[in-house]
Amino acid sequence: MSDHSIRMTQGIPTTVLPEPSPELAQGLAGLTELAAQDRLAAAQDLAQRHPSVSVVWAELGDLGRETLERYAYYRVGYHRGLDALRANGWRGSGYVRWAAPSNRGFLRCLAGLAQMAAAIGESAEAERCELFCAQLDPSWNPIHS
Repeated sequence: MSDHSIRMTQGIPTTVLPEPSPELAQGLAGLTELAAQDRLAAAQDLAQRHPSVSVVWAELGDLGRETLERYAYYRVGYHRGLDALRANGWRGSGYVRWAAPSNRGFLRCLAGLAQMAAAIGESAEAERCELFCAQLDPSWNPIHS
């Protein structure tokens, strides 16, 4: 007998990433209290301490000063998010909904990557990312979130 359980689901499965640690949540909340010039440095410090968490990279992407810098931050966050999704049961298909706050870092990175890819002329990548956003959460509109 196997020690692996089989989960029976109806419909398309949904993956929800774990909430950030209390330390990281506190650090992220503290970013809003900082002066604009200090936010990027504080977010970089958080990324050094929590490099596997997409929400930190989403913050860096939002705070980046130049298009390529933002592109790089979002790309790292996207790949770290894929790693986290796989570690939490995602098998390459299924929903990753915006309604779950813990999924938002990854989704922000994916949407930001689409925007920055378009900005640097990588239209094929931008289209793939936009399609991926729509597949992960068809009810989410990243432009209005």
